[in-house]
Amino acid sequence: MTRIVVTGGSGFVGRRLIEKLISVADYQVGAIVRQVPAQPLNAVVYHHVPDFSTIEMDHDALKGAEVVIHLASRVHVMNDTEVDPLGAFRLVNVGYTLKLARSAAMAGAKRFIFISSVKVNGEGSGPGLPYRETDVPAPVDPYGISKMEAEAGLRLIAAETGLEVVIIRPVLVYGPGVTANFESMMKWLRRGIPLPFGAIHNRRSLIALDNLVDFIMTCVSHPAARNQTFLVSDGEDVSTTQLLQKLANVLNSPARLLSVPEWLLKAGAKFLGKGALSQRLCGSLQVDITKARSMLDWNPVISVDQGLRKTADHFLNERIK
Repeated sequence: MTRIVVTGGSGFVGRRLIEKLISVADYQVGAIVRQVPAQPLNAVVYHHVPDFSTIEMDHDALKGAEVVIHLASRVHVMNDTEVDPLGAFRLVNVGYTLKLARSAAMAGAKRFIFISSVKVNGEGSGPGLPYRETDVPAPVDPYGISKMEAEAGLRLIAAETGLEVVIIRPVLVYGPGVTANFESMMKWLRRGIPLPFGAIHNRRSLIALDNLVDFIMTCVSHPAARNQTFLVSDGEDVSTTQLLQKLANVLNSPARLLSVPEWLLKAGAKFLGKGALSQRLCGSLQVDITKARSMLDWNPVISVDQGLRKTADHFLNERIK
């Protein structure tokens, strides 16, 4: 039986991943969490830690672990209040990650799966110019920089110890229980608020929670994933306008989208100090998942439309409760 340890096991991706892992009879699952979930999963052994600085090679969570899946991180925030944002990201996303990986290697783990971010590649790919794993990293913000530095450190640890490192760079993840900007979009649509996004012709790659979880599951055991980096998405790209139209449809809400020219939206956002937000709404960010398809024989298990339907159904059910 393979023992797998997941960090961030109570989070949006972590909980769904653990649910899938424990459904596999050959897997024994442990979770390292800063807070034990209110509804813990019976088949999972939870290890509470204040932070990952306390994880040494002899920590109970790592005993017998063959695979460590590292999801926990200091996540990207739009308005960071830290005096030294890069330092705060480096402490958690670089320092704690490398300490955990080295401790795991010393404890005998064989594989370390690191959930990085497309932000290592950059903030915008340009329409029809998808990011690839071979591109020179070009992170812009402290979060992306910290993920890039963690990746570099993990590759060194792999070379020094023989630990198999798998790096996954997902794009924006959505699915049942999603929060932040994606949830805000659903709230706007349900309220029937007119939105000035009816004429945006960008291309954005997304990844449904089910697809990301399935890809991580593939990387747990696939021999070809050893010491590789992968970009992953649903394999279907949509514009912001198309996304809102699709969401409105599954939410059974009218899509009141005003056809405001992109240049005017960008100018207004810049004037209001929301340039980063306008990049997400108007800019393109595409990834090429050819490597994942060919090397691991992996394909997304659900389509964008199916992923949005599951996301909307959960959102609507929660509002009824």
